[in-house]
Amino acid sequence: MSVLSERLVRYEELIPCRNAFIDTRSPGSDQKENFTIIGPGVAENPDQHVHIAIPHGFNIGGARQPPGCLNSQHSHLTEEVFVISQGSWHFSTGVDGSDAVVRLEEGDVISIPMDLFRGFENVGEGAGYLYAVLGQDDPGRVLWAPQVFDMASDYGLVLLENGGLVDTTLGQKMPDGVAPMPKTSAEQIAQHRVIDDKTLEQCVVRVSDFSFSNGTALTKGTDVLEAPLIGPASPDEKLGETKLNWSHGFCVRALKFQAGSFIAGHKRQEEEVVFVQEGSIKMHIDGEALILGKGDTFTTPIGATRSFAQHGDDIALVYVTRRGDTAKAPEFLD
Repeated sequence: MSVLSERLVRYEELIPCRNAFIDTRSPGSDQKENFTIIGPGVAENPDQHVHIAIPHGFNIGGARQPPGCLNSQHSHLTEEVFVISQGSWHFSTGVDGSDAVVRLEEGDVISIPMDLFRGFENVGEGAGYLYAVLGQDDPGRVLWAPQVFDMASDYGLVLLENGGLVDTTLGQKMPDGVAPMPKTSAEQIAQHRVIDDKTLEQCVVRVSDFSFSNGTALTKGTDVLEAPLIGPASPDEKLGETKLNWSHGFCVRALKFQAGSFIAGHKRQEEEVVFVQEGSIKMHIDGEALILGKGDTFTTPIGATRSFAQHGDDIALVYVTRRGDTAKAPEFLD
């Protein structure tokens, strides 16, 4: 197996976990598939498959859900960014999901801050897929809304204080010396933010509003367009900021490849994860060729020479995540 194949996760080869969390049997949430693509993720089931364990400074995951399937209200200890890869989705905030709601379509991006209860539902007509980025190598544990504990108990699931999950319907017993996770208290809920629809919309960058330019440090002199999506202004990259400009510990860019366009060989000094939203691209990494299609994820070795080219008949839209709030300019080969 080559080094590159160990860094490639194709969409059709994703290995799901269907019982990753305590809401896995709750009505409306019992058909979701969770994926841990890069990093340990936040799954409560130790059997969750991790595709790539290499530390990046952030985690990459995914969620695939049929129409009407929802992810119950919860909060995270780090920033959480979603790309709408497939389908139409509602994101709702508040401990019971009634504070604010926003609808997102394919290509849109949302960054949900810490200390905010959130849930999401596939409101489209077909299967939907979310591509997710969570901050830090260890993103911590999920804090569930109290009603999620009640529903889990009704279906035989118990969350433990150490983050583990016990399924009593399978005959699993409570381990010695480990107590159940206490239900989320009123005091914990009071520490979370309450926002309205207008404020939640400020956490969204819609694909129609991407500020594309071919004058960035990466795209200057090419027909490729680049847009900043997550992070503050990056002078080295000649990229401005978007409204999602607070510190995440990672930054996200969009690249749009017109027919026949390409970016010549260059190096990067940060972790760089490539996700194909639309179309197809061809990469060369230290001389080895790799074609990526919709839904595929590839993490490029630091310091490797890489180039990008549009592939196939369609314009390609690619999202790139790098370690740090900003990145250094690419080092092009002479």
